[in-house]
Amino acid sequence: MAGTSPAMTNTKPEPIMNEDTFNTSLRGFLKKVGITSQREIEKAVRDALADGRLKGHEKLPAKMVLTLGGVGLTHEIRAEIELG
Repeated sequence: MAGTSPAMTNTKPEPIMNEDTFNTSLRGFLKKVGITSQREIEKAVRDALADGRLKGHEKLPAKMVLTLGGVGLTHEIRAEIELG
């Protein structure tokens, strides 16, 4: 190509992503994770209290592992959930 620098011939076009679609989808996923996780934790704790496995004053270690296929993301979050 006449008049084209070597740097210009090696550039790749930037991928196009629809930010609105991405943000809407991501927020929907996070909302689902939050609501579902809260319900499951509440059910498990109430069942354990009813069965006598918990007394109601414990601190429970919690861990959430987030993985995202296609980009190789694995992210771990640890915390304690206090009952009283």
